[in-house]
Amino acid sequence: MTLLDEVTHAGEFIVSEAKGLRSREAVTIASGQNLAAGAVLGHITCGATSTAADGGNTGDGALSAVTLSGGGAMPGDYILTITAAETDAGDYQVIAPDGNLIGVGSVGGEFNFGGLLFTLSDGVIDFIVGDRFTITVAEIDQYAEHDPDGVDGREVAAGILFDAVDASAADQSGVALVRDAEINSNEIVWKTGISADAKTTGIEAMNDDGIILR
Repeated sequence: MTLLDEVTHAGEFIVSEAKGLRSREAVTIASGQNLAAGAVLGHITCGATSTAADGGNTGDGALSAVTLSGGGAMPGDYILTITAAETDAGDYQVIAPDGNLIGVGSVGGEFNFGGLLFTLSDGVIDFIVGDRFTITVAEIDQYAEHDPDGVDGREVAAGILFDAVDASAADQSGVALVRDAEINSNEIVWKTGISADAKTTGIEAMNDDGIILR
């Protein structure tokens, strides 16, 4: 006799949701994933990074390739400004797109704050106070399997996939419950190998959006 494994059906995990379609959102599932109904999702908001030196800079040092690190980055323009200048050295601050200071660093040292990782290297001509760089983090709007080790937004649990989506080869459309719903916790799908602590953090994050696991 042939045995068949029954998978989670579309919306099977829903205990209750808001009237109409308020709990649900049409979403884009990022390519490279094949997700089951009930998969816990994270919202990807940050994409590729790019840098530009201010045209009026005196120093000719350069930023190494900027990468996202440790989560917490936001899309938009970050402004790096030299605040203290020395021969073959100097200090700088970095202001986030929302206008807040996310950290300070030194020329030649690694910067790893606010979700950004990079090194500002000294050049032939020293920097002067006021030299600037713009670091741009592209804004995107996609969803992926929640991953506590992510750095682009997927590290924060933000919804539950309504039905299975195979985005193995390309981005695909889907539907997710992203707010105000009660969910059967026994019928959702977490990333394989996720720790109990990471699950707890994910549950708390969804609670903040009104997604309650029963």
